Amino acid sequence: MDEVKEYCGVFGIYSPNTDVARLTYFGLFALQHRGQESAGIAVSDRRDIVCYKEMGLVSQVFNEKILNILKGDIAIGHVRYSTTGSSIEVNAQPILVSGEYPLAIAHNGNLVNTLELKRELDNEGIKVYGTSDSELMAKKLSLYYNGDIVSALLKVLPSFQGAYTLVILTKDKLIGVRDPYGIRPLVLGRFNGSYVLSSESCGLDIIGARFIREILPGEMVIIDESGIESIRFTEANPHLCIFELVYFARPDSKFGTRLVHEIRQEMGRILAKEAPADADLVIPVPDSGVPAAIGYSQQSGIPFSEGLIKNRYVGRTFIQPDQRLRELGVKLKLNPLKEVIEGKRIVLVDDSIVRGTTSSQIVNLLRESGAKEVHMRVSSPPITYPCFYGIDTAERKQLIAAYKSIEEVKEYIGSDTLKYLSVDGLLRACKGGSEGFCTACFTGKYCIEIPKAIKITKGILE
Repeated sequence: MDEVKEYCGVFGIYSPNTDVARLTYFGLFALQHRGQESAGIAVSDRRDIVCYKEMGLVSQVFNEKILNILKGDIAIGHVRYSTTGSSIEVNAQPILVSGEYPLAIAHNGNLVNTLELKRELDNEGIKVYGTSDSELMAKKLSLYYNGDIVSALLKVLPSFQGAYTLVILTKDKLIGVRDPYGIRPLVLGRFNGSYVLSSESCGLDIIGARFIREILPGEMVIIDESGIESIRFTEANPHLCIFELVYFARPDSKFGTRLVHEIRQEMGRILAKEAPADADLVIPVPDSGVPAAIGYSQQSGIPFSEGLIKNRYVGRTFIQPDQRLRELGVKLKLNPLKEVIEGKRIVLVDDSIVRGTTSSQIVNLLRESGAKEVHMRVSSPPITYPCFYGIDTAERKQLIAAYKSIEEVKEYIGSDTLKYLSVDGLLRACKGGSEGFCTACFTGKYCIEIPKAIKITKGILE
């Protein structure tokens, strides 16, 4: 994977007489791959809502002392990577709005009408402290919330245009909401007679909750002492972000009727049919390319082998890299097994190519290790358009496939051949993972209209 960043993960649990903060901590730990910039938990004891959040990883933000303070029956949590709004502490979530009727919101996604929402709040004299669309949503909801959270949501949800999965906490309720397109995921689980919400099913697994189903596009679920209620607040038009299945979701998560790991293996099998290669070994770019490489090997009959060992302890650093460190590039994260690679014709499998810089460095690393040939195979189509729904794919001019042909990309990364999985092949591999998909990053067909001004900022319109 080359320079596409995660967005956010949300978690919620309603479980009286349970250490809900600790369970939320574990849920966020399982969702850590969805965001590494900040983490937060809000808890209700039915009298008030307390929220704690900081910049950093889940394990850095929380400790025993903090978790012991967060006592209550209901909790929501959030891990964040900034999409709309800078990576600063004021934008960390959950967003807590205090007052007579307090509420807290955790949001995964990205709205495309933030300017309109900001103007509305300005006209109401409501102060906005951060730069995230999530704060705008929380503040607008609080405008209408006078004790009946469902009525307030039914009033404001039509004004939220874009991708949003929400978990909302009031004094006595846990609410889950998924936008009409279902662009971002949300699942429901059962735990000790109570209910859990999570961006992915792996967040349920870690606490021993039982997967029940996905929250449907355009659905709101309300969980309280009387049980669970479902409200369809608008007509559904399913368009799950297909990058969930290509890259973002953990391979042990389940979407629709299928496990993500199996879907990615199928991508590799179809890729082997569409783009065969005459080679000695199939080697993945770890970790994201592993399932597709296994599938490619199974279908092609070419032996699978690890050839690149990942250093899993490379994270964010606050030490400024000097020129020597910059020159190391991908070597900081990947170390080649020269004895495996030398003299071999290699099929190198990765899930995507975005800017192309990392792919170029990896191909060069294999050549330095004595690879006779390097045949690059990508288990998704060329990324030619930016995402506006919560994935940081940068401006269009930074997407190498947007302005270079496949042959030119091949020359840039230095491989002997380069082949991508087709859009049709990807959709066939993902069948059963959802009712419908958003493929805008490959096709430019956006399911939600993007304002002209926003398109200009991403380089789609001059």
